[in-house]
Amino acid sequence: MNVKKILVTTTTFLTFLEGDGTPPFVYELSRRLVKKENFHLIVLTPFRKNTKIFEERENLKIYRFKYGFTSLCEGAILPNLKKNKFLFFQVPFLSFFALINLAKIIRKEKINIIHAHWIIPQGFIAVLYKKLFRKKNLKIICTSHGGDIFGLQNPFMKKIKRWTLNNVDRLTVVSNAIKEEVKKLDTRDNLPIEVIPMGVDAELFNPDKYDSKIKEKYGIEGSFLLFVGRLAEKKGVKYLIDAMPAVIQEHPKTKLLIVGSGSLENELKKQIKNLNLENNVIFTGAIPNNELPSYYATADIFIGPSIIEGFGLVFVEALMSKTCVITSDFKAISDIIKNGDTGIQIDVKNIELFSKKIIELLKDQEKRKRLAENGYSFVKNNFSWDVIRDKYYKILKNII
Repeated sequence: MNVKKILVTTTTFLTFLEGDGTPPFVYELSRRLVKKENFHLIVLTPFRKNTKIFEERENLKIYRFKYGFTSLCEGAILPNLKKNKFLFFQVPFLSFFALINLAKIIRKEKINIIHAHWIIPQGFIAVLYKKLFRKKNLKIICTSHGGDIFGLQNPFMKKIKRWTLNNVDRLTVVSNAIKEEVKKLDTRDNLPIEVIPMGVDAELFNPDKYDSKIKEKYGIEGSFLLFVGRLAEKKGVKYLIDAMPAVIQEHPKTKLLIVGSGSLENELKKQIKNLNLENNVIFTGAIPNNELPSYYATADIFIGPSIIEGFGLVFVEALMSKTCVITSDFKAISDIIKNGDTGIQIDVKNIELFSKKIIELLKDQEKRKRLAENGYSFVKNNFSWDVIRDKYYKILKNII
């Protein structure tokens, strides 16, 4: 029996603690793959406050390693580094202990494949281990989610990324835009690259999760606009807030819920105060993943004004909930949002045009319904977890 023992390495993995807002995509993919015949999956991820060093869930073995700190991996690493430059001194510790624990788990669990989520640091560390320990038979699949490609653009980091990608066996990326960016790194000609997005649970995210209690909780009597994501520069929330005065002038009872937390929260709250939007824009803070489906399904329009995005899973979640979507015209999002068909793409920095499009959709219920229906059909056929799992299963099963 040819057993595939796969080590999943990632800095983004569920803590399973109450109120955890960590994106669940690595966990969701892993727990589905482990159900395949002859697949054993082991996860290696940094320790976070109050988590367990080792636990088993749904036949997944989960190891967490300590690196002397917990703050760097509380949330996304790159935004944390931008917010606090002192966190850079934690990076060598994270990398060193990740390498030591990688070696230990590979030996203990007799791993033959590594699936590294993100080129840096996970892909780099996997390749470094393979070179240092001369493990020629160890196969490495790397998945880029975008931040590792669109960020870290200095010449030294580009060399690290190029070296890493030239030494992995397969690369998957979550959008065509990332694939194009990878090509700019001038990697080896025979690097196999496949575009496979992360998936969405069609049973969890669906229109039946509509919940009028959400409107009651936040006092929403008019239209309900929704944003979900980190409060970081690349998510473009400030442009959405700038567009709201014109929207409120036309639809005074409209309310925007901003779900999430991040480094820009205080700055955005000041912006709202300066624009006298306190009665129409509400910060909810982070909301647990299992509660989010009801927010998507209840909203009239989901708005994601990202100016940089590797893929944009939130747009799939919104469409799977049969909710109309407006987003920026950033290229990576066009894998999901086909302008005028499955949603609306707009230049969000053009505030007048942005607010005009929101107002137009609030007035045109039939158009919202058509866009939502088209989007729902598209993501159901292309982004459900069953479809994504089978694509990864094929790669992992056939890698030589």
